[in-house]
Amino acid sequence: MAGFDDITKKAQEFLNDDKVKDALNSEQAEDISDKVLDGVAGVANTVTGGKFEEQIEGARSAADEKIGNE
Repeated sequence: MAGFDDITKKAQEFLNDDKVKDALNSEQAEDISDKVLDGVAGVANTVTGGKFEEQIEGARSAADEKIGNE
């Protein structure tokens, strides 16, 4: 699980960068990011057999809050 935590931490650091925030704060980014995040979460759940579904959804939600305008 340490690897998953490392990935989550790096993703959060990336998404907290001011330049990244500005680029990602748009309706277009929101639409694209929702599709990408849904796809990634679905693949992650499939690969892990749903074992980490709650953690994956938490990471997906945290990323979604940082991207786009919703």
